Amino acid sequence: MFRKLAKSVKGYWKETLLAPTTVAIEVVMEVLIPYLMATLIDKGIEVGNMNVIVRMGLIMLLCCAISMAGGAFAGIFAAKASAGFAKNMRRRLFHAVQGFSFTNIDKFSTSSLVTRLTTDVSFVQNSFQMLIRIAVRSPLMMIFSLIMASRVSPKLSLIFLSVVPVLGLGLFIIAKNAMPTFSKVFKTYDEMNNVVDENLSGIRVVKAFVRGDHENHKFRSVSEKLYNLYVKAEHILAFNSPLMSLCMYTCTLLVSWFGARLIVMSGGTTLSTGGLTSLFSYTSQMLMSLMSLSMIFVMLTISKTSAQRIVEVLDETSDIVSPKNAVTEVKDGSIQFKNVNFSYSGSTNLLHLKGVDLDIKSGETIGIIGSTGSGKSTLVQIIPRLYDATEGQVLVGGVDVKEYDLDTLRNQVAMVLQKNTLFSGTIKDNLRWGDPNATDEEIEEACRLANAHEFVCARPEGYDTYIEQGGTNVSGGQKQRLCIARALLKRPKILILDDSTSAVDTATDAKIRQSFRDYIPDTTKLIIAQRISSVQDADRIIVLDGGAIVDIGTHQELLDRCHIYQEVYYSQLKGGADNE
Repeated sequence: MFRKLAKSVKGYWKETLLAPTTVAIEVVMEVLIPYLMATLIDKGIEVGNMNVIVRMGLIMLLCCAISMAGGAFAGIFAAKASAGFAKNMRRRLFHAVQGFSFTNIDKFSTSSLVTRLTTDVSFVQNSFQMLIRIAVRSPLMMIFSLIMASRVSPKLSLIFLSVVPVLGLGLFIIAKNAMPTFSKVFKTYDEMNNVVDENLSGIRVVKAFVRGDHENHKFRSVSEKLYNLYVKAEHILAFNSPLMSLCMYTCTLLVSWFGARLIVMSGGTTLSTGGLTSLFSYTSQMLMSLMSLSMIFVMLTISKTSAQRIVEVLDETSDIVSPKNAVTEVKDGSIQFKNVNFSYSGSTNLLHLKGVDLDIKSGETIGIIGSTGSGKSTLVQIIPRLYDATEGQVLVGGVDVKEYDLDTLRNQVAMVLQKNTLFSGTIKDNLRWGDPNATDEEIEEACRLANAHEFVCARPEGYDTYIEQGGTNVSGGQKQRLCIARALLKRPKILILDDSTSAVDTATDAKIRQSFRDYIPDTTKLIIAQRISSVQDADRIIVLDGGAIVDIGTHQELLDRCHIYQEVYYSQLKGGADNE
């Protein structure tokens, strides 16, 4: 785990190494000061030697200045290193997520991935900064202080060694009990992010149905759960401070008692007054180091769970990747399904597509009709490998889709999904997702084909109109038409419209379909729709039910022989009157 996280230090190794180096300089100077103080007391103050007092005083001032400079530079280097570490880690995580298939994203959930990219990275960043600074300073301070204390009084220095096993055992017990609770804490963070995300993305529905109180209750419940878990974890970690205080004050009392006895009994020959003073300083330094170590220990206990969650994402490999020696050209827009079965869970016991055999010629317009849950969206999502077929083969241009370079395949298969998404930026910015190099004329032509040009020009800024996040400042029908224009700019060999004209009126829908026939006759068009009028002039119409193809034919053929199609037709068109 640490080896994988360490890759994020790339580019900041210099700062990462300089931070502990300057910390070491700071520590050495700090440890020297009590020793110099003992000399000043024993050889200067007690005998009245001003030369020693001045000399030692100046040396101590120099040590203080060097120590202060070392500490300041250590802070600067540690801050740069930790910020760079976090930046690299977030980039690695985001890059990993971009390569995930829908199956990988479903495994983690969106809210969990957001938590890992934000909260978890922050915890690990803080721990990294502590590791290269405080985690270096505290052990060095404790070791050097113990060495100097041993020089002053080997016997009294044994007091410090006797405390270490007690402290180590106590910290181990605290960690063992706290870790499971912190694991639950971060899972609860995922739940809370999910509640917030659902509420904000569906705020219009919440207000429309006056469900604010219900949403408040949901948030309070998960927030209360998070609070209780944190309190439970902190109750365990609260034992850390009393344990440290017990060790610190015990050492202070023992050094005071035995040190005073040594001075009195030896007449100052075994231990001098200056030596005892320095021992108090070393006691303070060692125990403050232990206090810092305990703080690091708490932080590492918390961040270990975060680190594990981050590594889980980095270790996750997409189950949909480009093969070696991948095909980099799509010959045409023909599509073949050969005995395709598909299950979102990967289990053949719960199939969402069953035994699909289909042959679509390049340039055909295919309508797809079926009830909710019949597998319409699933069928088309297999074509650009948003998901892979569980069994069977899908061919595009006569080549198995698994043999294509992913970018090549997806650049030739444009999809307008059920949930149309626009991003913050101008209308031009959004449309150029289809083609980053599209000219203004090409953008305008695509919008004309999608019947979007008029409403865009009606806005004061035209194509430079700013779209709010999620496209909240355009209507549902306008959003759909912009997404269709964006897909057309890809100049795909296959165009898939997944119920993407549901928010436009029938007249506009008809104009869009007429544009497709006139301007992109060679593009294979798959149109999923709930309205018969949206697909009745297609070359063929596929009727799906329960994940299986029930029938394929023209509008009239299906109207003559397919019971499901007849039911949909007569329920929508009221016995065909609207079609006459």
